Amino acid sequence: MNHTTPWRADPLVWGHGPRLFEMFLEPTCPFSVRAFGKMDALLAAAGADRVTVRLTMQSQPWHMYSGVVTRCVIAASTLPGGRESARAVLAAVGAHREEFEFAHHCAGPNMDATPRQIIARLEACSGVALAEAFAIPDLDREIKRHCRYARQNGIHVSPTFMIDGLVDPAIGSGDAVADWVARLR
Repeated sequence: MNHTTPWRADPLVWGHGPRLFEMFLEPTCPFSVRAFGKMDALLAAAGADRVTVRLTMQSQPWHMYSGVVTRCVIAASTLPGGRESARAVLAAVGAHREEFEFAHHCAGPNMDATPRQIIARLEACSGVALAEAFAIPDLDREIKRHCRYARQNGIHVSPTFMIDGLVDPAIGSGDAVADWVARLR
């Protein structure tokens, strides 16, 4: 990818229905991983023609490599696979969380890891070539868009859920998909 070539981040949106179910996720957060893992089941149960699921990355500073991993997800969305590349990166992080997280948010093997090593691990786990897209100089404009959107909606933690533009604090990552579907009706 030539860094002078215009790029576009593919929106992290699946389904095409009139009801909007939004998830604000931090890629290394175990609760966000659990919520993300229910996305396909939600689309199947609610109907992709009845619900649109939109993901917004919600970087959290207590997850020490959150910024690096979040940038990787968004970088993946600029690649030819677009949102599906981003989905593959999110799934890889979820399946290998310990490789991207710290013990008790402050210790463990990742204390010696560099951002370059984290990117390489994520490339190996996901099969998505991220390093060049990660280095897009103005990729932060899309990262900031995610951040501003979350802030304007009062989102402070992950995961947080919104239905049709309203935060629904009763929804949790531990809920059954059937409970999410019921809230959409």
